[in-house]
Amino acid sequence: MPRKKSLNSFEDALKELETLVDQMEQGDLTLEESLKSFERGVKLTRTCQTALQEAEQKVQILLEKNGEQSLEAFTDE
Repeated sequence: MPRKKSLNSFEDALKELETLVDQMEQGDLTLEESLKSFERGVKLTRTCQTALQEAEQKVQILLEKNGEQSLEAFTDE
């Protein structure tokens, strides 16, 4: 199931990115480790951005009706 893999990839990338940020904020990494972590973080950020853009496109497609976008009021019932 590609959708499941994509979702897992996003969730995994976000979790790894959060871990990298926590490690870097602690300040215990060497300069070389920090640079590697930063490089990995940039790649993970791009992965997350791509996944979010794809999700946004899917939402726009789902909202389209007869070639026009149609928003419906949200009711919390």
